[in-house]
Amino acid sequence: MITLIMQRKKVYSGHKMSNDIILTKENIMQLEAGEVRHVVKSISKGFISFGEAYFSKINYGYVKGWKRHKEMTLNLVVPFGKVVFIILHIEKNENYNFNEYELSADNNNRLTIPPSTWFAFKGIEKPFSLVLNIASIIHDRDEVESLDLNQIEYDWEKLK
Repeated sequence: MITLIMQRKKVYSGHKMSNDIILTKENIMQLEAGEVRHVVKSISKGFISFGEAYFSKINYGYVKGWKRHKEMTLNLVVPFGKVVFIILHIEKNENYNFNEYELSADNNNRLTIPPSTWFAFKGIEKPFSLVLNIASIIHDRDEVESLDLNQIEYDWEKLK
């Protein structure tokens, strides 16, 4: 069992999914020459500010996390492949539960994760997937906390 204290910052309003997590269906415009996929606009729910954008490659079957950012709000999309994000919710009595969000090129969803939220993710499409993060601040190693995967019990094998 883990013992963690979470402090939620309510820094935006929008479609709350659970504990300030926002899942947004972004538009895809079909054009004769191809398509245009929206990711985020400065007026989008969950957008705070722009710090940096980066891609994270995750190989099929691998898990990254557990992480939580102290200040950064993440806006995540998966333009290639398929990834399941697991959000950890810790209650006052130290019980915890999880929410799963599947992002892929097929659904073009954006997942907004606010500061102080523990999360991890698994690549579930071969050979790899790409995750794009539109982060509210520039990455700073001192701003993020990490735990070993085995410190939080979760059945990663069920995600395929």
